[in-house]
Amino acid sequence: MRAAVMEGVKQPIVVRELPDPRIEPHGALVRVEANGVCRSDWHGWVGDWDWLGLTFEFPHVLGHEFCGVVEEVGGDVRAFRKGDRVIVPFSQGEGSCHMCRTGHSNMCESSFSPGFNYWGGFGRFSAIPHADVNLVRLPENMSFVDGASLGCRYMTSFHGLVNQAGVRPGEWVAVHGCGGIGLSAVQIATALGANVIAIDIDDKKLEAATKQGAVATLNARNRNDPAGAIKEMTKGGAHVSVDALGIKATCQNSIRSLRKRGRHLQIGMTGGAERGEIAVPIDLIANEELLLVGSQGMPAVGYDAMLAMVETGRLNPGSLVSRRLGLDEVGAVLTSMDGFGTLGIPVIDRY
Repeated sequence: MRAAVMEGVKQPIVVRELPDPRIEPHGALVRVEANGVCRSDWHGWVGDWDWLGLTFEFPHVLGHEFCGVVEEVGGDVRAFRKGDRVIVPFSQGEGSCHMCRTGHSNMCESSFSPGFNYWGGFGRFSAIPHADVNLVRLPENMSFVDGASLGCRYMTSFHGLVNQAGVRPGEWVAVHGCGGIGLSAVQIATALGANVIAIDIDDKKLEAATKQGAVATLNARNRNDPAGAIKEMTKGGAHVSVDALGIKATCQNSIRSLRKRGRHLQIGMTGGAERGEIAVPIDLIANEELLLVGSQGMPAVGYDAMLAMVETGRLNPGSLVSRRLGLDEVGAVLTSMDGFGTLGIPVIDRY
């Protein structure tokens, strides 16, 4: 198969032919039709997340935001067959542990992800393990590019806002960082009836947030105290605040921008500067009864609610697609992420 291949940490991505992956009896081979290029791919490419135990054997094929068509299924697969159009959730499980059996396959005791634990969507084919619990049907009226835009940034934001933080109509939601996660969160929170404030240091990203429904924006580069500004704008603070980036400034500003009994949602993952650890204002959390929750992907069983909102027009993930790419452009996009240079969701649709 043709693939954009990682041959070493921060080494140039090379497009070349690799053997097609082989499936297990419980697996399915998916022909990838579209795949989002995500900052999580960048984290893997630059060698982050060794503190989480992530290492690669090279050559390696990244890519975890993809959809496509089932080419082959193993003998034990019952729910899918050749020709099915599918979305591949990135937070996967093996189906039998307590977390999987109680509807939380994204928290599987043996959790794994395409592009990280096995070859993913930067290649033409990907072999999905335990396919019956790790594939979701792509609606017939949804394009592959739109399906790819539902990848980890969008569905993690949906799961976080709906299931973890429980955003309610009329609440103030502050979104810190307006990359792919942040813009997804802005759109989804707006669809839930919330009043969204978008915070970033890039006016172009704030302009994009306004297009996705933000009622107010704040350039943190121009403010000494962005959390204080949010409290003033909302007359007390946000009900829900999202760290959509995972750096010290966004995490701390998110927590400090909450009103009493507010909910902080952590979606962004840290990089080499923080290495998984960020100091938080413990006394403030205790004294104001703040709630801190995380969001890691979304279980496959949770897709129905999100897809229903897409099909009825309440959500439009495809509007976040900023650029369509060929495989030979992947390396340049990853390099641009060194300086947060991407806008929205770039999607590979030419293999």
